Amino acid sequence: MRFDERFIEELKARLRPSDIIGRTVKLKRQGREFVGLSPFSKEKSPSFFVNDDKGFFHDFSSGKHGDVITFLQETERLSFVEAVSRLAGEAGMQLPAEDPQAAEREQKRQGLADWMDLAQKWFAANLRRNVGKAARDYLEKRGLPEDQWERFGLGYAPNDREGLKQALVQRGARPGDLVEAGLLIAPESGGQPYDRFRDRLMFPILDARGRIVSFGGRAMNPDDRAKYLNGPETSLFHKGATLYGLPEARRILGAESRGEQGIIVVEGYMDVIACHRAGLPAVAPMGTALTEEQMAVLWRVSSEPVLSFDGDAAGLRAAYRSIERALPLLKPGKSFRFALLEGGQDPDDILRDKGAPALRQVMAATRPFAEVLFRREVEAEPLDTPERKAGLKGRLRQAANAVQDKDLAEQYRRDLFDRFDALFPRQPQRPQQPGGRPGPGGRWRGPPPLQGQTIEGAQAMQALFRSVEPIAAALAHGALDDPERLDDHMEAVARYGFGDPALDGLAQEMVRLRFSGRTLDSAALRRHLAQSGHDAMLREVEKAAAKSGAPFLATDKPLGEARTRWSQAFDALTRAAALDEALASAKSEAHKAFDNSAFALVKAERDALRRAIKTGTIWEDSTSS
Repeated sequence: MRFDERFIEELKARLRPSDIIGRTVKLKRQGREFVGLSPFSKEKSPSFFVNDDKGFFHDFSSGKHGDVITFLQETERLSFVEAVSRLAGEAGMQLPAEDPQAAEREQKRQGLADWMDLAQKWFAANLRRNVGKAARDYLEKRGLPEDQWERFGLGYAPNDREGLKQALVQRGARPGDLVEAGLLIAPESGGQPYDRFRDRLMFPILDARGRIVSFGGRAMNPDDRAKYLNGPETSLFHKGATLYGLPEARRILGAESRGEQGIIVVEGYMDVIACHRAGLPAVAPMGTALTEEQMAVLWRVSSEPVLSFDGDAAGLRAAYRSIERALPLLKPGKSFRFALLEGGQDPDDILRDKGAPALRQVMAATRPFAEVLFRREVEAEPLDTPERKAGLKGRLRQAANAVQDKDLAEQYRRDLFDRFDALFPRQPQRPQQPGGRPGPGGRWRGPPPLQGQTIEGAQAMQALFRSVEPIAAALAHGALDDPERLDDHMEAVARYGFGDPALDGLAQEMVRLRFSGRTLDSAALRRHLAQSGHDAMLREVEKAAAKSGAPFLATDKPLGEARTRWSQAFDALTRAAALDEALASAKSEAHKAFDNSAFALVKAERDALRRAIKTGTIWEDSTSS
């Protein structure tokens, strides 16, 4: 008996691996996974993991990996049909009836699949022949070494109308079958079929079970009308249900089953390959916006897939289109996050220019779905009148109502309105010192809030509409790179932050984490902060710190020297902040702390420190601290 892909996927979607496997292996929950002793080898420490979200098990002691069907085949020596039959009974699914016509269609599909395999081998051979030189040069320019070509099945289709056709016909193929497989084009006017792909770098497209179902081709001629060309819809290939790179992404997820990395959706073939080379599980749609079918496939693999887009206007438009399509489908435990890439770079650019760690870091700095949804509505029109603000509130209500799950829709309504209230607070809440000005304990050292705006709202608006001070950003960046730098300055960071009010929330969360005893390294700290709502500020810090010229950020500096310079700069900043407080106190009617000469000396010291910080000479003269 044969089962089609949809039946198998539906079967696995109805069953939790931990329930099935837990009958054989004693499992214990550990974070988002379950862990137990390997059923395949003798061990004392558990190294067998089950992940319900991703739908698989992975055994580190034996290297075995698979789904619930594989598990029954491995542990009970069942055949594939026997394992599926048993699981179907548990899932309440009837086995498909024997259908002679369906069996004939499946046999036909298998014959077409065999020709696809032979076509891939022919393309791969051409890539290494003289005719493939332009494609090889292109791959070299893109930084993809030869030892990776086979891994991704790359090849080259020569600029020949009948090259592939003749090669496969000589092996026994009928031209009509090759047309049906999408490899040849049959002219509407009659005539002989000819090769669909000519003078193109070829990428095989695999289905969820790892079978070649189509190809994508990248034109080598820059004047070609279509830069990228996919195969047509066929009995093998349904464009709207297929994701390029899915089998390899699943293998990467299996190897990283102890991590929390979700599957990533990028925009092109080379971006998928770049992510896979960096150890990131990535896929790409077939040149179109994500379909509902593709979203369902993604959610079977990860509960929160990451959608990666360029951070430019076109990338944001693509992200917003994805939001529109996904909103009605969201459910508890089924959502998306966004990784918006800045600077016009795609994943392939980042891998070539900065390396795999940088690409992994960029993809880890994700934004929640609700945040990008809110941004979409905020950017729809200016918000400079009461009518437009009311219009924003109406759009937020409409967006929340688009979520079909009622409980989740209510949570979205609350979240979006909370974001609205933070942007346009209704009641001022400003801590006062004698004289009616915010005191040092108020923590507000920026421009005065607008009428009717809370300090938190003013800070949020300030962060939205101006860049972070470069010196403050450099100090924050240094602490993010090396969190241990905070340990000797915890009280000062808690009181003064990094010298820019826009960074106060970031600083307080970093201090809270250090006091909590969680020893997060740089990557884990950034990931936590991004997931806690600070991802936009992390990007601002990255951009502003690059302008600071701070020597402790140089990658060639020894760690000890970088820590010393960071501490000197931070001490100078906190000294200046302390002097600000002393001067404010001295001016107060209630605190005549200094006579005029002492006041002048303190002010002169404060001003000198501020100049050194502003001009960057603080990097050159550590004695000022």
